[in-house]
Amino acid sequence: MTTSQKEQIKENIVEHIASLENEITELQEKIKPIAPDCSLGDLTRFEMMHEQDVFHKALRNSQTRLNRLKHILGTIDGDDEYGSCAECGEDILFERLLLLPEAKHCTDCASDR
Repeated sequence: MTTSQKEQIKENIVEHIASLENEITELQEKIKPIAPDCSLGDLTRFEMMHEQDVFHKALRNSQTRLNRLKHILGTIDGDDEYGSCAECGEDILFERLLLLPEAKHCTDCASDR
């Protein structure tokens, strides 16, 4: 991987991080508790509780991805293994790393999993 490609990936990671931080803020607003005195029917309350469960899971996934991206951003310059498949050792496609900077496997190995 060239220095220019690494720089592009780093810029892309910064954009991903900003987007995830906004998404996390929005999700945190959506998971606020439902007031017990809120006059909702039982079905609507149940639907809102289920929706909150979905938002909680999305929040956990976003926070996990954010942590991974921040870690990669901090270590990418000193990591000679970045961009190499953890399974076969071949280079991961640059385009794949732009879309999924935290990818640890090439498309062939990822599809075998």
